[in-house]
Amino acid sequence: QVQLVESGGGLVQAGGSLRLSCAASGIIFRLTNMGWYRQAPGKQREVVAVITSGGSTNYADSVKGRFTISRDNAKNTVYLQMNSLKPEDAAVYYCNADRTLPGLLPRNYWGQGTQVTGSL
Repeated sequence: QVQLVESGGGLVQAGGSLRLSCAASGIIFRLTNMGWYRQAPGKQREVVAVITSGGSTNYADSVKGRFTISRDNAKNTVYLQMNSLKPEDAAVYYCNADRTLPGLLPRNYWGQGTQVTGSL
């Protein structure tokens, strides 16, 4: 199995910045797509940003220009730099990753989430 552990969440003012980290551990052969999702109270979980093993990225329209996803393959870690935070960015942020093993279909894993809370 693969374990994904997020860190870096917390309380932040509007306009502030946070950097989230997600470290993968366990039985890892190759992690392909990795991404960040979020779920706010009363809303469905939504994709925030995705990055491929080669570094290609995609962002939700709501975070373009403010958030940056990156990864360190040597550390099996994906990051989300969040700048110019808005109240609507408050949510539980979840790390997600696809893992491949030889001869098997890819499997998808989720982290436990880290809370990003806005303050006045």
